[in-house]
Amino acid sequence: MQTLKNIFSWVLPVLIGLLIALIVRQFLFGFVKVDGTSMYPTLQNNERVMLLKQAKIHHNTVIVFNADGVDHNSPGVTKRTKYVKRVIGMPGDKVEYKRNGTVLVNGKKLSQGYITKAQQISGTLDLYSGYKEATGVVLGTGKTFIVPKNSYFVLGDNRKVSNDSRYYGFVPKSKIDGVVKVPFWNSKAKLINSFK
Repeated sequence: MQTLKNIFSWVLPVLIGLLIALIVRQFLFGFVKVDGTSMYPTLQNNERVMLLKQAKIHHNTVIVFNADGVDHNSPGVTKRTKYVKRVIGMPGDKVEYKRNGTVLVNGKKLSQGYITKAQQISGTLDLYSGYKEATGVVLGTGKTFIVPKNSYFVLGDNRKVSNDSRYYGFVPKSKIDGVVKVPFWNSKAKLINSFK
């Protein structure tokens, strides 16, 4: 009986600790690994970043979302496929992407300091050969579109290679897992200031 009591005295705290860790991971935060170069230079391929599941989303926030049911163009998308992209348009926003790379959101210029001017221009309006803009999205000076309610317009920072809202349309709020933050111990910690 004493042996059983001793075993239980150390098993119970371990079980409680595991339960707390599971709850924290499920509802508060976790870690994700960046796969690919669509967010370069902000995020690197294979970089591990923190995912805050309850953080508020703003313009220029980097998010992780479930691509299943969003990206209908890519045959490899499964129920477990996650994308990392930057929020450009919030629900109800009127967005205009000008030929010079400037983005106007509700008539005001959106800061894109996370990429160079050349990167803002190159690739954003030049879609992959054979592809056209997603339903509801129009790009170019003088062309505007409205982001639907409970949805977001997202782009990758490396727009030449990014598969994003230009191709598959708006991301429903229900598909968003959380906001990306670069951990303070990461060698690229300076990027924290890129996110709101």
